[in-house]
Amino acid sequence: MPSPDARRRVQARLDELHERCRAEPPGAVQRYYASGRGYYPPNEAGVESEHFAIAGVTIDGDVHEVGDAEHVFPLQSLSKVFSYALALADRGREHVLARVGVEPSGDAFNSLRFDERHKRPFNPMVNAGALVTSELVAGDDADERLARILAVLRACAGNEALAVDPETFAGELATADHNRGTAYLMRSLGMLHGDAEEVLRLYLQQCSVGVTARDLAVLAATLADGGVNPLTGDQVLPRRLVRDVLSVMYSCGMYDFAGSWSFDVGLPAKSGVSGGIFAVIPGKFGIGVFSPGLDAYGNSVRGIDVCSELSDRLGLHVFATEQEDAVLARAAAAS
Repeated sequence: MPSPDARRRVQARLDELHERCRAEPPGAVQRYYASGRGYYPPNEAGVESEHFAIAGVTIDGDVHEVGDAEHVFPLQSLSKVFSYALALADRGREHVLARVGVEPSGDAFNSLRFDERHKRPFNPMVNAGALVTSELVAGDDADERLARILAVLRACAGNEALAVDPETFAGELATADHNRGTAYLMRSLGMLHGDAEEVLRLYLQQCSVGVTARDLAVLAATLADGGVNPLTGDQVLPRRLVRDVLSVMYSCGMYDFAGSWSFDVGLPAKSGVSGGIFAVIPGKFGIGVFSPGLDAYGNSVRGIDVCSELSDRLGLHVFATEQEDAVLARAAAAS
């Protein structure tokens, strides 16, 4: 574990980053998301626009957080990472790959375009692919599948209190026409095999699980350490499948912004329309950010800014050279 002085330095830098990003209202916000109540344009967001949290957790279990780190918001699309991991564990990578691909779609997260060559959704990080991976989770019925998804989320977050928020789920279900249409279209094309309504409900329930920025950071740190939860020390995901999950996150986790993200930030990451982003620095730590102001892609504007600055200042891009890492680390320490 780091010394108290080192912890103070890290916390001071996190506080400074949070204050700087909070003091400069993001100019590219297209809309705000309010849990269970849909979206608001920027001029109607009210108190929602004030929420902002950053958390970081190392693979040694050192936790840093600033801002509204205990504010609960819906997991939304970040849940796709863990239903995909569970499907891989249950069915094996070849079976899952036959049903959902690993190629970036270049389209919005709710696109109705599919990989026509292979008759499957492009990847598990878009809604169509997540509906398939939800169906692939093993269980005798939908309740058992949901229980297993919740168990994985709780184990990876080290938080047994994670649960589906009924208000959020009711709101999602009431406005699910597009996802419902996606599910039925895929069933008509043979991409879904079971009850479309049952699969839809399971998908929306996992999206409605309430989390905090701290939870996101622990989830990311668990992936950073090959499936070992840094707070509990438990191997909660098989190490062999974490590589596959991180690979898909890197290329597909940020929707149709994934190429720019990979080029500029260079970290496996996933975003959700509730304003959460988590990013994984393999072998080092996980980052969780929450700010509900969204850009045109459905990504948190402040979340993008935070991750971009951390990557730049600390040399975290996965393709940064060791020499670049050393120069950036010295510059960050001196600043």
